Amino acid sequence: MAYMTPICKLNSDEFKSLYVKREDMIPYSFGGNKARKAFLFFEDIDKGDYDYVVTYGSSHSNHCRVVANMAAERGMKCVIIGPQEVSDSTYNSRMMELFGAEIITVPVNDVSATIDSKMQELTDYGHKPYFIMGGGHGNIGTQAYVECYDEIIEFEKENKIHFDYIFFASGTGTTQAGLVCGQLIHGDDRKIIGISIARKNPRGRDVVIDSIRDYLNGEYSEGEIQDKTIFLDDYTGDGYGVDSTEIQGTIEKSLVMYGMPLDSTYTGKAFLGMEKYIRQNSIADKNILFIHTGGTPLFFDELNKMRR
Repeated sequence: MAYMTPICKLNSDEFKSLYVKREDMIPYSFGGNKARKAFLFFEDIDKGDYDYVVTYGSSHSNHCRVVANMAAERGMKCVIIGPQEVSDSTYNSRMMELFGAEIITVPVNDVSATIDSKMQELTDYGHKPYFIMGGGHGNIGTQAYVECYDEIIEFEKENKIHFDYIFFASGTGTTQAGLVCGQLIHGDDRKIIGISIARKNPRGRDVVIDSIRDYLNGEYSEGEIQDKTIFLDDYTGDGYGVDSTEIQGTIEKSLVMYGMPLDSTYTGKAFLGMEKYIRQNSIADKNILFIHTGGTPLFFDELNKMRR
């Protein structure tokens, strides 16, 4: 199930041709890039006789919220394994609980072993579990953003515009991988820039490149893949899910000026990073697209921090 999400021009005095693709408007469980990916994962699940879905993510995870919701809709059991280090209460985690997910928190270094143990336990008890990597990582997640890139191309043709730059929050890597694969398939000339929300280089970029290689399966040269993969770790701040007054200011301004909710974990951090990059590189006159990857429930976590 695919949705053509809207692309809207922002009324910005500083950035004259800044557009946003509103993935947060996908009409399921507050939308976002994780909903786009989860639709494809559950298409795969629906083909089998699975009775459990197991995945990984923190209490901030949009991915875990959507997966838990889609599992509940089907009457499936859902197990979410997350790091104790990021297990504070959020609107996302409250919804995971509402959807009946079993939430297991362990030290981050124990996550992999816990996943293996849980999958084996379920199998031993006669269940058929389906595992989704954190963030919807893997070729199915990549495919979702190849399809998103197709939508961008369609918008450009219909509106006679070409985006010189595409920016977005880059986390587990498949959103960026899908966009880069889409660019290579279409043969377009533009810069696709992932703003890292946590990972540093070289690991962050390497994960994206690994996903691109896996999806393309040797159809494009290593040089082309390397050239198109731009992963910036300049704007990660103090790490995943860590707020700052600067990010808060960006979130408040976006809501007041554009009526667009952002959050401090993903989109607010990426939007701020994009603004800084535009100014530092003097490209405010270019046609720029920001992909709003969702996270609306996390926006509400920010409300109490905003000034009155």
